[in-house]
Amino acid sequence: MTTLSLILSQKGRDVVTTAPHRTVREVAKLLHDKAIGAVVVAGADGIVLGIFSERDVVKVLALGGAALDDSVSRHMTSRVVTATEDAGVLQLMERMTEGRFRHIPVVEGGRLKGLVSIGDLVKFRIAEIETERQAMLDYIGTA
Repeated sequence: MTTLSLILSQKGRDVVTTAPHRTVREVAKLLHDKAIGAVVVAGADGIVLGIFSERDVVKVLALGGAALDDSVSRHMTSRVVTATEDAGVLQLMERMTEGRFRHIPVVEGGRLKGLVSIGDLVKFRIAEIETERQAMLDYIGTA
């Protein structure tokens, strides 16, 4: 079973985070400037408090312009689904699809260790399938 540990070792463990007191406006600009879909809201101790994504920006915009000056903690998703590095890729893909979310913080002891997106998982799985396909072709070719 392929786990998140392998994916993180290949893609890296850097995660863009923000403090809960930052404004929605600041965090939306951060999403734009970094060209990312989500930012993890974490405490100074590295504990995941929430996640703020493009979907959350849309929800805030529906409330009106004044909400852009609210703290991000007021509008973040605070019930964050997390995973550990030993979580299986296929199970997480299924969980993310069922839950209709695109980012999972990877934690150990509650502390942030990485972040994976559904795109990361799909990309990895496609590469894995291609490797299996090539191995099968090589096997057939030698038979």
